Amino acid sequence: MNVLVFLIPAAIGLGLIGLYGLFWSLKSGQYEDLEGAAYRILQDDDIEKK
Repeated sequence: MNVLVFLIPAAIGLGLIGLYGLFWSLKSGQYEDLEGAAYRILQDDDIEKK
């Protein structure tokens, strides 16, 4: 039962860190261009043109 004194605050702390990370990524625009990465993978930038 004494272990709950450490586990509950640890779980709440980790949850708050995850929530902060989510809000940071939303604020910094990480989810603005969801389709751009799908189109960039199709571009052949590695091929040298002669």
